[in-house]
Amino acid sequence: MTFPGGRWIEYWDPENETFWKETGERTARRNLFFSVLSEHIGFSVWTLWSVLVLFMGPEYGLSPADKFLLTSVVTLVGAVVRVPYTFAVAVFGGRNWTVVSAGLLLVPTVAAFAVMEPGTSFSTFLLVGLLAGIGGGNFASSMTNINAFFPLRSKGWALGLNAGGGNIGVPVIQLAALAIIGASGGPRVLLGVYIPLILVAAVLAACFMDNLASVKNDTGAAKDAAREAHTWIMALLYIGTFGSFIGYSFAFGQVLQTQFGRTPLQAAYLTFVGPLLGSLIRPLGGRLADRYGGARITLWNFVAMAAATAVLVAASMAKSLGLFTAVFVVLFVLSGLGNGSTFKMIPGIFQNKALGRGLTGEAAVAYGRRLSGASMGLIGAVGALGGVAINLAFRQSFLSSGSGTGAFVAFLAFYAVCFAVTWAVYLRRPAPRVPEGTAEQAEPKPQLNYAEV
Repeated sequence: MTFPGGRWIEYWDPENETFWKETGERTARRNLFFSVLSEHIGFSVWTLWSVLVLFMGPEYGLSPADKFLLTSVVTLVGAVVRVPYTFAVAVFGGRNWTVVSAGLLLVPTVAAFAVMEPGTSFSTFLLVGLLAGIGGGNFASSMTNINAFFPLRSKGWALGLNAGGGNIGVPVIQLAALAIIGASGGPRVLLGVYIPLILVAAVLAACFMDNLASVKNDTGAAKDAAREAHTWIMALLYIGTFGSFIGYSFAFGQVLQTQFGRTPLQAAYLTFVGPLLGSLIRPLGGRLADRYGGARITLWNFVAMAAATAVLVAASMAKSLGLFTAVFVVLFVLSGLGNGSTFKMIPGIFQNKALGRGLTGEAAVAYGRRLSGASMGLIGAVGALGGVAINLAFRQSFLSSGSGTGAFVAFLAFYAVCFAVTWAVYLRRPAPRVPEGTAEQAEPKPQLNYAEV
């Protein structure tokens, strides 16, 4: 089945090495490049308000609690829209939806341009922030689309590169703000720069991307993915990795301002470093997962995140800005590494499930691709909700004690839970069950090797 007005590829078999070497890899890489560009700008629009609130001084009439609430709302919408964006790829085609979703970014950007001035009501800022949340949906559709283009053996690298290139939109918008607003250009100049970039991304996607006819709209896949326990287990882990990355990206500058008294420019000089390094290292997380197993990398990554958070608690209590900033950057790096390793696990988990059901060959590949693609939207959406929780936790912590220390203690406990779940579900090897009342040990049922996913 094909659709008018789009570039549709009827035959696609990336697991066939001959096909992959002759035509598949070149086509997949081209689609990956332009997918990254569109997703990158989507992340910039989504996290735009994390920058704008830093430069909204007393004349705007917003308290620190108002600003944390504003960024929480933006994060929430970005999480929710990931679900429909995931399935839009199968309805419209990956190339077609990339064009549409890129064009939609004009709405929140133009709206922010119109209202960004003192005297605008807080409710108006909240409404425009809601619109900016659609930028978060581009990640889900992009990941679902690219997942279908690449073979299982390369998914960790491809998905990590796709997501990392998108994530880097966070530090880029922060650097752009530092350069433009820091030079007295004003928030509207920053917004004006992004409007033509959005148009360029949409046009390039229309000219150079493709749709895969094999990716059909399958509501049954969504239902099956929602019924699968691994979808929700991975969503929990993704709260710990991506939820941390996006939550800290929105909150870092505000914490520096509120707890350490940094000026907007002083905060902006520091905030971009963590998201930049976290974005750049995400493909490495996927590559390490390809080589050593995503579950192993994820497990030890949560250990490191917990250790870094414990140091942050100490730095926060000691009011040590230097130590606090340095360790926060380390935490960003670890969240980026974990983003790559957790998302690599998803295709492998469902491929293992296919093998456990007795499927082999193309049937196993099709089953794994079907459920992993459907689950990515749900996992990405729930994971992004972690960013909402982080901003609300900071808001409550500052309201209660004037410090972010309480929030960091809660994050530390959550990373410990993520470590325990990763070990219990994906690395602990259960002993084979022996039926009661049998004299001889029954032949054990093959155990699925999730440690390698």
